[in-house]
Amino acid sequence: MATILWFKRDLRVQDNAALRLAAGQGPVIPLYICEPEYWALPDSSGRQWSFLRECLPELARDLTALGAPLQIRTGDAVAVLEDLRRSHGVRRLVSHEETGNLWTFRRDLRVGEWAKARGVDWQEVAQPGIERRSPGRDGWASRRTARFRGPLLEPCSLSPVAALSDPLTAGNAPQDLAAPDPCPARQRGGRAEGLSCLGGFLSERGQHYRKAMSSPLEGEAACSRLSPHLAFGSLSPREAAHAGAARQAEVKGTRTGWRGSLASFQARLAWRDHFMQKLEDAPRLELACLHPAYEALRPRTPDQIRLNAFFAGETGVPFVDACMRMLAHTGWLNFRMRAMVMSFASYNLWLDWRATAPLLAQRFTDYEPGIHLSQCQMQSGVTGMNTVRIYNPVKQGQEQDPDGIFTRRWLPELSEVPEAFLQTPWAWSGAGALSGARYPQPLVDPIESARAAREAVFAVRRQAGFREAAAKVVKAHASRKPPRTRRRKPARGDARQLDLGL
Repeated sequence: MATILWFKRDLRVQDNAALRLAAGQGPVIPLYICEPEYWALPDSSGRQWSFLRECLPELARDLTALGAPLQIRTGDAVAVLEDLRRSHGVRRLVSHEETGNLWTFRRDLRVGEWAKARGVDWQEVAQPGIERRSPGRDGWASRRTARFRGPLLEPCSLSPVAALSDPLTAGNAPQDLAAPDPCPARQRGGRAEGLSCLGGFLSERGQHYRKAMSSPLEGEAACSRLSPHLAFGSLSPREAAHAGAARQAEVKGTRTGWRGSLASFQARLAWRDHFMQKLEDAPRLELACLHPAYEALRPRTPDQIRLNAFFAGETGVPFVDACMRMLAHTGWLNFRMRAMVMSFASYNLWLDWRATAPLLAQRFTDYEPGIHLSQCQMQSGVTGMNTVRIYNPVKQGQEQDPDGIFTRRWLPELSEVPEAFLQTPWAWSGAGALSGARYPQPLVDPIESARAAREAVFAVRRQAGFREAAAKVVKAHASRKPPRTRRRKPARGDARQLDLGL
């Protein structure tokens, strides 16, 4: 009786609980399904597909070494699974639980209905940092910590299905499953790349992570850059946490900056799971504001001129445009810049988060729905439980790029602007030479648009019943922080928000 081992966002054989479970149940068919409908969604992109496709050859190699070659099939998941059931007598299906967007949620419901109707035992294995049907946030952090401290799972041998036809290799994964999406400096996928990122971060690049993570210039190297590998599962988050803990033991007692940086790294791994748990608990997060009072805050039909200018990096606000151009070129931004561009789109341009979230998701190679959607709501002020944080893009540019190196790199048309006016070129006496084809005038006044947005957001907070609804949101989704005997001033960049770019 054959078992299908269905790989989704866990493209590795190391520390893979689903693999260990399937290995003990007889002959195994390792399977990856390329789903065309998924890759046509508004939050999917070619850069994400290219990264994932680069992960498959190493997965296929490692599974062959374990004894059961990877099958790669293209089509609807239920149709592919049914074909294998009929041709090879499959009676069991094993996979990890997936905390994805609503499409994957509904696809898994269909797979569950198929399995029940066909008498297939579908065993879903929990991710170490996420609880399905969680009993609540009380004690969640402690339970997550306990699971992360458990030993890493070593790969084990697999028994192949003798009657299985020649396996499709990783080269059979379609190259053009997603729309063309040029991203010249995109990170490459694959486990070897992920291990290299992790090793380089823990041995060299991460020494000043805590201080450098907020800078778009320094953070490009100082951040771990593990986020796409964690999103697609070429590395497990427990592997990263265990490696970080081993490095913490090595630097214990030193005063080189490593201790603080590694502590921040571990904290952000935990915050990653914290935000993903929100989506696991409330899949509607993709479509509805966490606090219902904000549903009518912004127009649902976006101002297309503003939306297009934002994604083209042509809003006329230099630091925002530089960040958006970097994102288009690399597929990555550090956490503070992700928060800032979402804040600018939501507050200054007054665009609904449901218009910007899918398009931003396309740009991020490391798109993780649970983190992305939670953060988009948080940075647009519609959760009802988070501090309303409206970033001043001019001030951010002056503080995070004081020498203008980052801004000028991505906006070469501003090369002639004096340093004092780089973040406010409209105030420069020579601004006339920048208008039109060279660099646009700002779409909005950063100060006045922020003031209007703040008034609108707080007007909602003054509505009757707001506090009662907010209390329910806090109970369901807020982190539980242990009491402190004294307040600690956070380190630079240590804001209570997730490093989306890790």
